[in-house]
Amino acid sequence: MYICKNVQALEAYTPGEQPKDPGIIKLNTNENPYPPSPKVAEALKAFDVARLRLYPDPVFMQLRQRIAEIHGCAESQVFIGNGSDEILALCTRAFVENDGSVGYFVPSYSLYPVLADIRDVSRRPVQLNDDFTWRMPDDYAASLFFITNPNAPTSMSHDKQTVAAFCKRFDGVVVIDEAYGDFADADCMDLALAAGNANTLVMRTFSKSFSLAGLRFGYVIGPEALVGALYKIKDSYNMDMLAQVVGLAALSDLDYMRENVRKIRATRERLSGALRQRGWRVCESQTNFIFARPPNGDAKRVFEALKAAKIYVRYFPGPSTGEYLRITIGTDAQADALLSQL
Repeated sequence: MYICKNVQALEAYTPGEQPKDPGIIKLNTNENPYPPSPKVAEALKAFDVARLRLYPDPVFMQLRQRIAEIHGCAESQVFIGNGSDEILALCTRAFVENDGSVGYFVPSYSLYPVLADIRDVSRRPVQLNDDFTWRMPDDYAASLFFITNPNAPTSMSHDKQTVAAFCKRFDGVVVIDEAYGDFADADCMDLALAAGNANTLVMRTFSKSFSLAGLRFGYVIGPEALVGALYKIKDSYNMDMLAQVVGLAALSDLDYMRENVRKIRATRERLSGALRQRGWRVCESQTNFIFARPPNGDAKRVFEALKAAKIYVRYFPGPSTGEYLRITIGTDAQADALLSQL
């Protein structure tokens, strides 16, 4: 065989189902139910197609300047990727030696172990407690550790002081994946900019709060040395011209994004309260989804019944997740349809 042994043995990442039926209420992939900013449509309408004969800016300078302005950092501390998943993959290449290891929580984003297997390096998972909080083993070590905060699929935020203390004492690189950070009460961006945190990166995506999951746009902020390493190994033109134009338009209308976030948070609280009244256990969500246990814990049966009724949510089999459903926060009308079907 001409295929690497680790690739032959690889269990690939499984994305959420993307149904073609327009009549399905799709609450399974944490997409934003509202459209992106009107400025995105304006930018696309004004775009000169003739420009596509040219290569895009390989270092996306306008975008870096805007992101640096938003977060109060230097342009040299900003890296942009073709979706945050590309950045995660680049981190496993830049910060993990061939005999190194990748750490992450369980349960968390299921791409992390796949990225470790692609690199053919050791996995160092850390099991969360029964209440989905965490305590790192005293003798723990890894080359790179991914912390999704707020976490997926549990929807909960990890305590910032605990995260900060871990970054201080950890010998490897820490990537704080804040894909859902805009929906939370607080974030960890300042940890990436703190003078003493030479090992800490904080990552964001446009897929959730900016309603641009179809665009593939992520960025990471951190020390110049770590960010510079990512530039060394990225693809020559990893961000296409249209993504750069649309991304800049979205970043020029933060008020629109924040209003959508406000609506999603309000629907999240209403849906969480309604489910709790029916006896569900609902984790304290800081994301655009909830992680909830039906009264009898038979999440698989509820998942299948909802799917039969054309309402898609996400079910993760396993000892710590098998009694829960992950439900994306849609519109108020979609939340009402879900509650009615339940």
